[in-house]
Amino acid sequence: MFTSLTEKFERVFAAIRSRGKLGENDVRETVREVRRALLEADVNFRVVKDFVARVEARLIGDEVHKSFTPEQQIIRVVNEELAQLLGGTAVPFHLKQATSTVMVVGLQGSGKTTFSAKLAATLRKRGRKPILVGLDVYRPAAMDQLEILAKQIAVPVSRGSVGETDVAALLQRGRDAARDRLCDTLILDTAGRLHVDDEMMNELVRLRDLAKPEEILLVVDSMTGQEAVNVASAFHERLSLTGIVLSKLDGDARGGAALSVRSVVGVPIKFASVGEKLSDVEPFYPERMAGRILGMGDVLSLIEKTQETIDVEAAEQLERRVRSQAFDLSDFLGELRRFKKMGPLEDVMKMIPGMSKALPAGATVDGKQLSRVEAIICSMTPEERARPQLLNGSRRKRIARGSGTTVQDVNQLLRQFEQMKKMMKTMGRMQKIKRKRLPF
Repeated sequence: MFTSLTEKFERVFAAIRSRGKLGENDVRETVREVRRALLEADVNFRVVKDFVARVEARLIGDEVHKSFTPEQQIIRVVNEELAQLLGGTAVPFHLKQATSTVMVVGLQGSGKTTFSAKLAATLRKRGRKPILVGLDVYRPAAMDQLEILAKQIAVPVSRGSVGETDVAALLQRGRDAARDRLCDTLILDTAGRLHVDDEMMNELVRLRDLAKPEEILLVVDSMTGQEAVNVASAFHERLSLTGIVLSKLDGDARGGAALSVRSVVGVPIKFASVGEKLSDVEPFYPERMAGRILGMGDVLSLIEKTQETIDVEAAEQLERRVRSQAFDLSDFLGELRRFKKMGPLEDVMKMIPGMSKALPAGATVDGKQLSRVEAIICSMTPEERARPQLLNGSRRKRIARGSGTTVQDVNQLLRQFEQMKKMMKTMGRMQKIKRKRLPF
């Protein structure tokens, strides 16, 4: 989402990197470039005006430290102001009531139904017992979509039949189903509607009064640009929103909605949807998002993703196999699959500090290569994975045909695996030497 903006910021910072001192003219020139980058990203012009005014005032004022280089001064101030623009401090999503209702609203096609399922999966991990309640009586197959998503995450669903239009009756049916199934959280997937349609908005207000939700979340399509601000303002005026969800942050739009909506509407962003999978949703942290936009990485989010995908017992078993030099292609396949669970490879790489600068401009990470490696290993027999030395010419041809790759691809994987084993062997020896030298 923010790739273009990140590249523009990096060019701005690079332009002042070689300067020994940051004068007022340098500050004003840099601020102009920052303003241009934000406007090109479709950020609301009033938001941009206030933002650059604060940045300029801090850089020209007493905020400058002599120990910083000009580039560090700019990055520090822009990063802090960018985090403030996105909300400053993160507002966590915590349901305080023993039995809670969450109302999900938004325009048609913004991603409400998918997010409702993502939220259900997230709450279940936190120990809640959610139920999805389908209230979209206007969109064809909306109930079917919700039911399919609910089955994927093993969460109960309450839905209406074809032709039912009484939303109040569907809400009561959902409450009854929640009571019968001992569920403590109702997630209401409402129908999409235009914020300028008074009749539809009034229906939403009546539904809110009936449901009395603890949280009202507006799903905003990050690819809609500045119109997202108008949408959020209208929904907040009618419903008193408690939070905003940014959907489709994995898209290729300019990201202006994400940088504008919090500042203009005044409602905290609580979630960011970063992919199509039902696990691709994360709490929104302004300071972490600011770091990603500036190409500084997001180590904390990377650690959290790693912790979610690592099985402690499996990790300990893997460590024992590495130490005993029994690590084989089956172990490698298991680690590869765990790595893929962390999400799109490009998104993971962007969380590593400095990675955006290390990669050439316009370069992309080929996530398909991991799938090819997985296909090659899956085309081997268990014995071949355990003893790669058995792989003669005919076996390699069979594996290449079975995986849809070439013999050269198979050979390359085997060479890389052997190099990895040698490195692990060397590291194991170094660990033994360290342990022998320790006096305790």
